[in-house]
Amino acid sequence: MDLVLEAADRHLLTPYVYPAGWPEDEPCRQLLSLFVITNLGALALYLLFGTLSYYFIFDHELKKHPQFLENQVSREITYALRSLPWISVPTVALFFAEVRGYSKLYDNIEDSPYGWSGVFLSMLSFLFFTDMGIYWIHRGLHHKLFYKRFHKPHHLWKIATPFASHAFHPVDGFMQSLPYHVYPFLFPLHKVTYLGLYIFVNVWTISIHDGDYRVPRLLRHVINGSAHHTDHHLYFDYNYGQYFTLWDKIGGSYKSPTSFEGKGPHDYLRKLRGKDPGASNGTVASKKNPGASDGTVASKTE
Repeated sequence: MDLVLEAADRHLLTPYVYPAGWPEDEPCRQLLSLFVITNLGALALYLLFGTLSYYFIFDHELKKHPQFLENQVSREITYALRSLPWISVPTVALFFAEVRGYSKLYDNIEDSPYGWSGVFLSMLSFLFFTDMGIYWIHRGLHHKLFYKRFHKPHHLWKIATPFASHAFHPVDGFMQSLPYHVYPFLFPLHKVTYLGLYIFVNVWTISIHDGDYRVPRLLRHVINGSAHHTDHHLYFDYNYGQYFTLWDKIGGSYKSPTSFEGKGPHDYLRKLRGKDPGASNGTVASKKNPGASDGTVASKTE
């Protein structure tokens, strides 16, 4: 994050915002700058990619699903905009520690003992490390001690849109982002790579809420995509992973997406349009038979 802070200081903050006598490396100034930059960056990523995904990828037919709430899109956006500043508070503390030199982030490729191959391997290890961390944190947030207070607000959106991607309780949002921020304190990582991965994880979070279930057939049971995460919202205790299905399979929480089996939300809508007597409008599924309602929500989430 110090690259962004340095660029902001050079082109905007030092010449136009702060008094000339306020040093750029003064801690209070850095904290204030990081808070503003972090919030503006998160807001820009959320609104830009969320809007693009909503208008060009999200299937608006899903808004006709019985589980889609009234005024849901505006409610998702409002909830996210209220939460993001609070999520940024502990995030800024970690960015501040990075800027002050406590992380293992490095500037130049030459600083990596493995050169470009080290950069590539660090990207892979970042994905697998954060996927593991998010899996267990996410699963922990489903425990009865934490679920109602922190994670249940995100499960309000049974048929999510891309704007639900950041609509978390602040504690929930920060906890699930924690592995991203912890990684560079444990392992070497190129600074530009870190910024690229930060953007990537925000875009990925939006993508698994976009209702586009297309995944290459060979990767359907490897990549945790929108189809998997949609079933997580609908059936509660399946598919906690972020990028991959590995930890769900290890942890016994993997569920093959219903949309891959002709029982997903789109299939449910087709039954409704065809006035299929087997499609009950808004039926609530039993926890013991989570596939029974073809896209409606399991009772445990209520």
